[in-house]
Amino acid sequence: MALAAQRADKFRNRSIIPIAIIARLGPTFKLRTVDVDYPRDQAPQGLPIRAFALKPGDPAASANLRAAQLKLVDWFRSHGHPLAKIADVKATVDHAAGAMDFRLRVEPGPKAGIGAVTISGDGAVDPRVVATHVYLKEGEPYSPERLALTKTSIAKIPAIGGIRIREADKLDANGNLPVFIDVTDRPRHAVGLSAKYSTVDGPGISGYYEDRNIFGGGERLRLEASASLLQRIDGTSSSGFNNLHASDFGARFTGTFIKPGLFGTPNDLLIEATAFRERVGNNVLGGYTDDTVRGTLGVVHRFSETASLQGGIQVEQSRSQDVLGRVDATLVGFTATGRYDTTDNPLDPTRGVRLAATVNAYSKLMGSTIDLFEGRVSGSAYYALDEQADYVLAGRLAAGSLAGAPLADIPDSHRFFAGGGGSVRGYGFNTISPMMFGQITGGSSLIEGSAEVRVRITPTIGLVPFVDFGSVSRSSLPGFSDYVGYGAGLGLRYLTPVGPIRLDVATPLNPRPGDSRYAIYVSIGQAF
Repeated sequence: MALAAQRADKFRNRSIIPIAIIARLGPTFKLRTVDVDYPRDQAPQGLPIRAFALKPGDPAASANLRAAQLKLVDWFRSHGHPLAKIADVKATVDHAAGAMDFRLRVEPGPKAGIGAVTISGDGAVDPRVVATHVYLKEGEPYSPERLALTKTSIAKIPAIGGIRIREADKLDANGNLPVFIDVTDRPRHAVGLSAKYSTVDGPGISGYYEDRNIFGGGERLRLEASASLLQRIDGTSSSGFNNLHASDFGARFTGTFIKPGLFGTPNDLLIEATAFRERVGNNVLGGYTDDTVRGTLGVVHRFSETASLQGGIQVEQSRSQDVLGRVDATLVGFTATGRYDTTDNPLDPTRGVRLAATVNAYSKLMGSTIDLFEGRVSGSAYYALDEQADYVLAGRLAAGSLAGAPLADIPDSHRFFAGGGGSVRGYGFNTISPMMFGQITGGSSLIEGSAEVRVRITPTIGLVPFVDFGSVSRSSLPGFSDYVGYGAGLGLRYLTPVGPIRLDVATPLNPRPGDSRYAIYVSIGQAF
């Protein structure tokens, strides 16, 4: 026998022998009976479809049976039972009838609260800073959603890269479930470079440098710089590189320092300085130029994972020029911004709402050259039509108002304009405005909005039909007394783990002389 095997081995790997596997699929088995055994006092009205959707007549596919078990456990956990588990599974197959009888027994376990929270990590960020971003209270009802929000809150610390939340496998003496949070650092230093292009606003380039943990407490220093080729508004045109002037380029420089968890509290220190030069408009509609230097010193108080309030002092020196004349202004005053955000993803939200309100008050008593009061509110909402969020409805509204000084005395950077990739797509940036002598002037109030249907075609491709509108008025009361710009178009999304890459093509529905027939926008993240 050994000799035969030795001789046969000489023929090994001499040639390729084809092998055919033929699978004969039998009939599809279906569920005949489905029974879920659980304490009736935990769901006296019965399990909702979202908790357990299997029913007699459904295909008895193993993937569906496993998914149903996971969904059932998740439902009990979401109702305060962290130790819920499937205690028993019985599947009886009747081959003659092509049917399956499926029975589950669930042990929800006791209702529990959140126990002690322990934070650990082998990184350089002080765990006490991480603790200021954790709003879990010992004894509050257990909720997987609260744990998910905690993870989102900690992720707002730029120095934190990895976050793992673990739950104990048993309750403590008080009937609460201990929670363990493990964090890891991101690379301390980061640099980035990006480019953008719009068919109506032209090209631009930007870069940044970031130190995410300067002193070991998660402090972030971010330096940003950008440059762009500006549209001319004086009736001339740039025909090539030889015809470009220094005034054809715009730039912005920004430095931001954030100290999270100030003195072990849910307060963050914010220091920001920015300087920019911009020119907005085109040769037909006119526009403005603006040179501004601005500094802000403030504190951000975080009420919870979803709500915060920023307040501080702002100082600004600016010079702007438009059809109304030149404005040299010094502004000194108070600024406050409130935010509320329950969305599930910062770059590609599918559920939740975002609300923001900003109030700025500059007074001559503080050294300003004018009295100026600004207010702006905005909100967006996202609603997924299906569990996988393949179909999402998204809407946005914003309004603003100015009071105090006459419009001609207000710097252009504080007047209201609409239009552009983050406003009314299809129009040039900030070109929707009241007009004087055929040129845009900006206004004292704003109202604008957008509506989108975000459709996921494949795991990586999405389509987004959209419509936008915007109106800027001379009056301080937002309304539609002046020109209302409407834009519509279709967007293509390439969905990546980082966020969607956005390509939008839009056209003005009621263009004015000087408006482009269409505009193309490319960026990362959804439009709003």
